[in-house]
Amino acid sequence: MTKKVLIISLLSLRLSAFSQEEAFKSFLADSVMEHAAVSFLIMDSDSGKTVFEYNASRSLIPASIMKLVTTSSALELLGPEHTFKTSMGYTGKISGLFKILDGDIIIKGGGDPALGSENFEDHYAGFTDKWVEEFKKLKIKKVTGSIITDDSYFDYLPVPAKWLWEDAGNYYGAGAYGLSVFDNTYEIHLSISPDSSQLLITGITPSECRFEFTNWLVAAGTADEGYVFAAPYSTNGWLAGTIPSNLKDFVLKASIADPPLIMAKLMEQKLSDAGISVKGSPSTVRLLQSPVKGEVKNLAETESPSLDRIIEVLNHESVNLYAEHLVKEVGKVYRKSGSTEKGIQCINEFLTLSDINTDGLFLEDGSGLSPLNAINARGMVSLLYFMKTRGKHFDEFYASLPEAGKEGTLKNRFTDQVFESNLRAKSGSMTRVRSYAGYFTAASGREMLFCIIVNNFEGTHGRIISHIEEILKETILRN
Repeated sequence: MTKKVLIISLLSLRLSAFSQEEAFKSFLADSVMEHAAVSFLIMDSDSGKTVFEYNASRSLIPASIMKLVTTSSALELLGPEHTFKTSMGYTGKISGLFKILDGDIIIKGGGDPALGSENFEDHYAGFTDKWVEEFKKLKIKKVTGSIITDDSYFDYLPVPAKWLWEDAGNYYGAGAYGLSVFDNTYEIHLSISPDSSQLLITGITPSECRFEFTNWLVAAGTADEGYVFAAPYSTNGWLAGTIPSNLKDFVLKASIADPPLIMAKLMEQKLSDAGISVKGSPSTVRLLQSPVKGEVKNLAETESPSLDRIIEVLNHESVNLYAEHLVKEVGKVYRKSGSTEKGIQCINEFLTLSDINTDGLFLEDGSGLSPLNAINARGMVSLLYFMKTRGKHFDEFYASLPEAGKEGTLKNRFTDQVFESNLRAKSGSMTRVRSYAGYFTAASGREMLFCIIVNNFEGTHGRIISHIEEILKETILRN
């Protein structure tokens, strides 16, 4: 190295060290941060020593980085190869020349969070058609009973109690059911009437999800501020807010209010298309308030992708539904109760037994959607450190985090060259909340863990993100 290059390198290091401190001071001094709160910690993963911290023990609303608590716990408690199974069979007897089933068709849910999901389109392709083909092999032409979904695998409280009413009717607020399907999401198509006097609902996809809606939506501006207000298991609701006025076909994505019943209705239609009539109306164990009667003879079974694959999509795309399913699955496996309450008890116990710092941790759900969740940067980094140094399934956990500038929720973030192939993190976002937690490598080769949570800022998320990117960039350069 020449003397000139050495001087430039040393100067760069001095400026970098100065810049990191100044970058953070600039962040706090920004007018949008006047009433905001920050919890921030960076740790050296080899030594376990703190590199930088600011209010690291202050508990704040984490938003979706709470999914790191859920997914790490699920991987360690259930294992990356864990799967979910959904089955189809029948009760009763088949008799007569024309093969009549005197009984019911039973679809038994097994808590699969991703059944029929577009995220795993190849895996589930035509799964209901395969069920019909198995049924057709019996040459049955008529069913005297009903198609019944056994949705008793989880409890009948699909939405965590501490969620906002505004969220529950929309796709990102879909609840976790004993049988979920198609990400528990359907589409409401809207358009403005030819005389521009009304905003009309022009279609529901799938049609079985049709609701009785009161429509208070207004077409104005260019932003999507439309919301669906509907409770789990309800049959009516309303639409409110504003949607863009310049679109001929606008789609609101809503949460299916009763996925088990929708599954029964869809299966009835599939069988009808195949020439098999079902006399009784589609139903569920919940609606009947009675368990399935008689022995179920299984005809087909659909197994989910492995847990590590589900978690990769969960953390890459920040899928709330999958996280809520995993909490209930942990409760089902370890407490014999598929409830959010029992799942959270198990996760808290796991964290405590693993010596992960839980001071100031308040878990209300698995996804981070509840504004009553709280964690601090110290606790989150403690979790990341445990997974890196003692976790049995760190490789799967690390692979589930999106890569900066390339994947999932980080596809358009941290695009500076300094982050390329160098930073993996989970992001979190809610109204006046922005957070990141994950791993990066400094210029010296030191591996770092970090968490930053920002609450109650004013202005745009983009402005907060720019500050965070600058702070982490300077951290990478100086260490």
